[in-house]
Amino acid sequence: MKPSVLILDMSGACHEEGLPQYLEESGVGFELLSLSSLEGTSCYCDPDSEQRILDSLPEGELPLLRWIDTGDYHYLSCLLAARETRPFHLLLADHHPDDQEPALGRVLSCGGWVAELRRRCPLLQDIVSVGPEIEELPLEWLESHKGERLYLSLDKDVMDGRWARTDWSQGSMSLEEVKRLIGLAGEYCELAAIDICGGLTLAKGASADDLALNLQTDRELIETIYGRH
Repeated sequence: MKPSVLILDMSGACHEEGLPQYLEESGVGFELLSLSSLEGTSCYCDPDSEQRILDSLPEGELPLLRWIDTGDYHYLSCLLAARETRPFHLLLADHHPDDQEPALGRVLSCGGWVAELRRRCPLLQDIVSVGPEIEELPLEWLESHKGERLYLSLDKDVMDGRWARTDWSQGSMSLEEVKRLIGLAGEYCELAAIDICGGLTLAKGASADDLALNLQTDRELIETIYGRH
């Protein structure tokens, strides 16, 4: 059976939260790529590690949902979205714009992956960011792209601390608003993919309560996504 979720394990966060165990108990098929042994991947990704990540990805069509670790690894969205073979738009829900030019030259980074995706992927058509630029749900933008393919990238730091605990500054969206955004994206557009990042590891000070809260939010997001597909 084709897996429903692809997990890219960069930091061990998925195991600390208990995400694989939840998916197993819920009968949700998943594929887990263990990449935490790679060096040069936190916030910035060096070229050698980038190639090893690309070589590790499954061949063919990937699952709709991709769980891509904490926000330190949001650049994985660039690698995943660049595999698209048909035109698509990007909806980014994030407390940070992630389109900054990297300070270290053309090294792929969690803060510059959107700008890099523009360069790498001519199939990327249009981008809207919810969080840093606009706070309301982008109904007019979705309406303007009705029926077209959409890649939705979600960083849980777009939510405040009642719904997620991350190692970056956080926004003010509620979990219900994020779930509504996912629902609207699926109603207006053809969802090409959804990726989710954002969290906190034990190494960065996560408590048991932090991990439990992040897992509960992941569970609700997964149930929202697969309640519609």
